[in-house]
Amino acid sequence: MKTLTGIPVSPGVAIGKALVLRSEDSFVIAKVEIRSEDIPKEIVRFEEALTKTRSELFSVRKKIAIELGHEQSDIFSAHLLILEDRTMIEDVLSKIKEEHVSAEYAFSLVIQRYFQAFAQINDEYLKERVADIKDVGKRILQNLRGGVQESLMKLKEETIIVAHDLSPSETAMMDRERAIAFATDIGGPTSHTAIMARSMEIPAVVGIDQVSKEVATGELLIIDGNRGVAILKPDAETVERYTREEKRFVELVTELDKLKTLVAETLDGHKVQLMANIEFPDEIPSVIAHGAEGIGLYRTEYFYMNRTDLPSEEEQYKAYRQVAERLAPKPVVIRTLDLGGDKFLSSLDLPREMNPFMGWRAIRFCLTRVDIFKTQLKAILRASVHGNLKLMYPMISNLTELKRANELLQESKEELRKDNFSFDDQIEIGAMIEIPSAALTSDVLAREVDFFSIGTNDLIQYSLAVDRVNEKIAYLYEPAHPAILKLIHQTITNGKRASVWVSVCGEMGGDPAMALLLVGLGIDQLSMSSFALPKVKKAIRSVTFREAREIAMRALEFTTGEEIKKFSEAKLKSVSPELFEE
Repeated sequence: MKTLTGIPVSPGVAIGKALVLRSEDSFVIAKVEIRSEDIPKEIVRFEEALTKTRSELFSVRKKIAIELGHEQSDIFSAHLLILEDRTMIEDVLSKIKEEHVSAEYAFSLVIQRYFQAFAQINDEYLKERVADIKDVGKRILQNLRGGVQESLMKLKEETIIVAHDLSPSETAMMDRERAIAFATDIGGPTSHTAIMARSMEIPAVVGIDQVSKEVATGELLIIDGNRGVAILKPDAETVERYTREEKRFVELVTELDKLKTLVAETLDGHKVQLMANIEFPDEIPSVIAHGAEGIGLYRTEYFYMNRTDLPSEEEQYKAYRQVAERLAPKPVVIRTLDLGGDKFLSSLDLPREMNPFMGWRAIRFCLTRVDIFKTQLKAILRASVHGNLKLMYPMISNLTELKRANELLQESKEELRKDNFSFDDQIEIGAMIEIPSAALTSDVLAREVDFFSIGTNDLIQYSLAVDRVNEKIAYLYEPAHPAILKLIHQTITNGKRASVWVSVCGEMGGDPAMALLLVGLGIDQLSMSSFALPKVKKAIRSVTFREAREIAMRALEFTTGEEIKKFSEAKLKSVSPELFEE
């Protein structure tokens, strides 16, 4: 038995036989020389492979559009564009004609040259396109060879998919009845496949180094999407333990599902709004299914990424309108563009920075690129008449930034009035509290907004000087650190004094134990991944507000994050033991 650790990207537990997709050497093709008279035949073979691949991709795109929505299916529009690359096609045809080689060999040489060229580019957007090229390339080679790879659409039994990486099309085409989980060597929580896994609610762990080489097809495997581990060749005792946990997880999900129509309120009637965070409109069905009262954070920067141009006002308006209408009359909080840090747009050719997370990003970028900012503001304003939209600015660090952002909002309103566009003139405006300076001056900032949204992920990172993706110092990333609680408490207190409601939209709010503490501190709203909603609702409905208040006040007296974490978890376990794993 061997346990490998990775990144949990979709919750749940799965036990089953592995199917390992070996793709790392799929572009290494033996050289086959052909006779001059066979050149036309090879050209026809290559063109037929392109035609068949194009047809397959159209089918995939249609299937995904129906099942997951157009945002996900648009991934395959990029794949189709690669098939239209005349330079690539002409290069392959030239090699066939001039070097007298098979279509497979000619194509493999050309496509590998593309991989090498893209590997040298610093642009993040273009680097990500290598996965798209590989995906299309594999399909073309497969069609050239006439072979059929074991289809993920027609699995014979319940199967755990294991691969170095899973392309978007491979993930999207999984047999949902029998593909019960997947594990990959590489990947992160925001990759296309991770997002799709969450949409399909399949347990998944990515970033498990060498898992595709450690596991063999047919071997028994356990995937724990809650903790982020893969257990290879588990012994009987481990299988029995995880079988119990798998059953218990399903029972818990089923039981918690009964709460989705109930409000999140304490035993003595204190209500807290539970909202969901989304990146794509196609996550809305999951948001509704898990009982969210609205969307507390709509991250719009992903709308700008994976493209070579900037979205127009009209394009953005249609996207925001779609979300507003689908959730109406429930509220939707749209965060303006949070570009920078680990998110870049290739179309802007932004300069690299030594410390991008503390550089020219978010509201700082928007206040410099007023053209981009006002285009988005006007799109959001126009969409506001179609639902209950609210708007908030990311990474506010001082009053001057906030006032300037509001000035640009007023300018955008005036321009829309001149063009006879309707909008909600009373749309609520909020500021994200992600920087210590914002929390410490929240009394001043509260005069300019209707609400605060505390982004705990960045607040923790900036307050504790901890890079949250650096494994060497991960132990220092403490949501329960006394300094974090005090900053949150101060922000809530200042908000209430100014009649400004306060939300938490970071991962901290999705932890049931931390959620109780936040409720006790007086938070009005918690926004999280839709999967976390049922557990948090269960926790809130298990205590009185007085008990939550006592938990919070006691926690503020502790001197270490470890003490606070243990204390809050012990309190939660005493009132809702079923939320704790074995």
